[in-house]
Amino acid sequence: MVCTVLIEGASGEVRKVIREYSTFHDDLQKLAMWLYELHVELAVLESTGIYWKCVYAEIEELGVPCYVVNARHVKNVPGRKTDVLDSEWLAELARCGLLRPSFIPPKDFREIRMLTRYRKKLTGMQSAEKNRLHKVLESGGIKLGAVVSDIDGVSAREMIAAIIKNTHTPAELTQLARGRLRSKKEELVRSFEGRLTDRHRFLLKQIQQHIQWLDSAIARIDAQVAKGMSPYDQEWELLQTHPGIDQIAAAMILAEIGVSMEAFGKKERISCWAGMSPGNNQSAKKRKSSRTLHGDKFLKSVLCEIANSARKTESQYKGKYQSLVIRRGHKRSIVAVGHKILEVIFVMLKNKVVYKDPGIDYDLLIVSRNAPRWLKALKQYGYLR
Repeated sequence: MVCTVLIEGASGEVRKVIREYSTFHDDLQKLAMWLYELHVELAVLESTGIYWKCVYAEIEELGVPCYVVNARHVKNVPGRKTDVLDSEWLAELARCGLLRPSFIPPKDFREIRMLTRYRKKLTGMQSAEKNRLHKVLESGGIKLGAVVSDIDGVSAREMIAAIIKNTHTPAELTQLARGRLRSKKEELVRSFEGRLTDRHRFLLKQIQQHIQWLDSAIARIDAQVAKGMSPYDQEWELLQTHPGIDQIAAAMILAEIGVSMEAFGKKERISCWAGMSPGNNQSAKKRKSSRTLHGDKFLKSVLCEIANSARKTESQYKGKYQSLVIRRGHKRSIVAVGHKILEVIFVMLKNKVVYKDPGIDYDLLIVSRNAPRWLKALKQYGYLR
């Protein structure tokens, strides 16, 4: 790493000091201590993958104010790029007050974010393994996926385990069906009439064991995430009042944006930061089609999942989705609904209020739910006859 410090003297002259450090932990500590001893007013890091995180942690530990800036915002003249020139350019921009810091959540949320992001990777692996399980069954002529609604449901898991053991006939396998699946016994018998080899069964066993391991790993991560949310119970419970948001989704949102909305200021900024708002492409007073920004891809994916769930509820999002999907299609409509959800979440966290849908009369719901009990009590005590 190359570090440039600008030191202004009493007469106004600026002295430039440049040092180089390795990225090993002991050198990072020396760098942070050097900045601390020089009473640096502001340290600036360029966001480069994950490599800024260790540097930021050491500087943060000593209480030196630190900005992490977007690399696109600090590009210098092309053809003049070296580590030393980049370092000097960042220092000059910082001294002139021309930098805007990126949002960095507090340390506790950064650690919770590691758990929630890893959980998302595991759920993706789990979905891929379920698809692979279905593929292996199909390659052996087993059409179970065409009959059951969920290849990883309770009945399907038991049937596949019995198929792997090769101890049941197709008719006996249908006895493992539960619930409404029992009415499809004839289809199930036909679906089991395939030709599975020993290699098919070996691979099915490996995939099923991996899925079970992923289930237990995700459960352990969920327990850790719930434990990490205990200091933020108020905000965690507030988000769960919103349609489509459960405990894990609420934790994933808080891990990405934190509980304090002061860092964003207003809902338009958080939407832009998350990559949920459309970009601007205007020239000669004409607006052209533009795409959404990259933003926080983890937050964006969670918001789209919530939007896909919320559109199926009797809420404002159902009407918004239906009005957009005809003109814009499913994917763009989901992003638009997710944009609206993020703005609502911003207001909920900023004002510490529960979700209230503008299309629902909550007073009427309370009265209709409690009126029989109230009338019974009035009659019991003689106020009504």
